[in-house]
Amino acid sequence: MADQPGNVAQDTHVRDMTITPAECDILRRLAGRVAELSTRPLEREKQDLWTKHNDLVPVRPLVFCDPENGWSEIITSDQIRCRHELARAWEYSLRKEIFWGEQMGDDRVIEPWFNVGWVYTRSDWGMHETNIGGDHGGARRWKSPVRDLNDLSKLRFPSIQVDRAATERLMAIAQDTLGGLLPVRLRIAWYWTLGMTWELIKLRGLAQMMLDMYDNPGLLHRLMAFLRDGTLHMMDVLEQDGLYNLNNEGDYVGSGGFGWTTRLPASGFAGRVCAKDLWCLLESQETVGVSPRMFEEFVFRYQIPIMERFGRVCYGCCEPIHDRWHLLRHVPNLRRVSVSPWCDRAQMAENLGGRYVYSLKPHPGLLAGDRFEPEAVRADIRDALDKVKGCHLEIIMKDNHTLGNDPRRVVTWCNIARQEIERG
Repeated sequence: MADQPGNVAQDTHVRDMTITPAECDILRRLAGRVAELSTRPLEREKQDLWTKHNDLVPVRPLVFCDPENGWSEIITSDQIRCRHELARAWEYSLRKEIFWGEQMGDDRVIEPWFNVGWVYTRSDWGMHETNIGGDHGGARRWKSPVRDLNDLSKLRFPSIQVDRAATERLMAIAQDTLGGLLPVRLRIAWYWTLGMTWELIKLRGLAQMMLDMYDNPGLLHRLMAFLRDGTLHMMDVLEQDGLYNLNNEGDYVGSGGFGWTTRLPASGFAGRVCAKDLWCLLESQETVGVSPRMFEEFVFRYQIPIMERFGRVCYGCCEPIHDRWHLLRHVPNLRRVSVSPWCDRAQMAENLGGRYVYSLKPHPGLLAGDRFEPEAVRADIRDALDKVKGCHLEIIMKDNHTLGNDPRRVVTWCNIARQEIERG
C-alpha cells in the first residue's frame, strides 16, 4: 500500500547485510552531515513546537511535507552510489534526511540518531488475496479468498516471528558503520494503521464488502469480529514479548504529523512499552461510500476496543469524516484528526476547535500537474488559514505520486505555506 509513510516495519527475514568499505565511507559521510544538521538550535525549536502543538498548547501552525512516491523524483536511483541492498536503503534514508534538513523548509525535526528495525517474519490471516497486474507500480486488482461463510474457518490470527540474532547482527553493522556519528536505536513501528478495513477488502473484496452490508451482514460481522480479535491478539503479543517501542518523539504518527508529547508514556511507566504508552492510527478510507449508520454498525464498533487500549489516538486519512464526527468525537484519547481534501474545512474547524489537533491535508494534485501554479498553492493555504482559526493546525503535504518531475515544487510549497502562516 503506497500510503504507508514513516518507518513502518517490513518483513526482513532474508536480507543481504553486506556493506563494503567504499559503501561505509559513503554512509559515514552522509551520516556526518545528518549529525551536523541535528545539532542546530532550529531542531530544538521545532521539537518544542511539536510538543506544545500535540499537548494542545497554542503555537503557530506547523508544516510538514513528505513527498512519499515523489521521493523517487527527488532522490533518483542514479544518485544512490551504494550497490548492496542494505547499504542502498540506508543511503536513501540518509539522503532524505539531508534534503529535509537542507532544502525542504518544513518543520520536521532532524534527529541525532539512526533507527534500525527488527528482523522478523509475519504470517497472513490464513488466507490471502491473489494480485492481478500492478507491475512497475501500476494499477492492479485482486481476487479475494473469502467466498462464503465456510471460508471463515480457514482464517488464522497473524503471527510475528522475530529473529533476535539477525536483529543483533543488523544493529552491530549499523553501529560499526555509523558509530561515533549517529547513535543507533532499535525503534520502529509495527504497523501504519489498525483500521482493519484494508485487510477486510483484501480478504472479501471492496464491492463485495459493500454488498454484504445488505445481503450478508452476518458474514461481515463475523469477519470484522475476527479481524478485531486478531488485531488485539497481535497487540498482546507485541506487549508481552517486549517488541513495542515508544513513539513520542520524532516518530511519524497518524496519517501525518509527529509524536512529540509530554503526555506519553502513561504515568507509572517502568520501561516495558504497552499500547497505553503509544500513539495509534485508525482510519477507514475504503468505506468512503458507506453511510454513517452502516459505518458505525460494520466498522466503527469493531475499532473502538482497539482505540481504547492506546494512550493517544489519531483518526482518519483520505476519507472525508465530517459526516462521521458525531461518532468519532466519542473516541477515547482522540488527539489528531485528519482533514482530507474531501472534508469540509470550516465544519471540521467548528467540530475540532481547540480540543484536538487539526491535521489538514491539502490536495496533492497541486504539485502533480504538467504546470505548477504557485498562486493556486497560495490560495489554498490562505483558504485553510482563514477557515481554521482557533484550531491547533498542522498542514501536511503527502499522498504524492508525482511532482511532475520537478523536485523544487515541494520546496516552493513549503516556502509558500510558511509565508502565509507568517502573514497571519
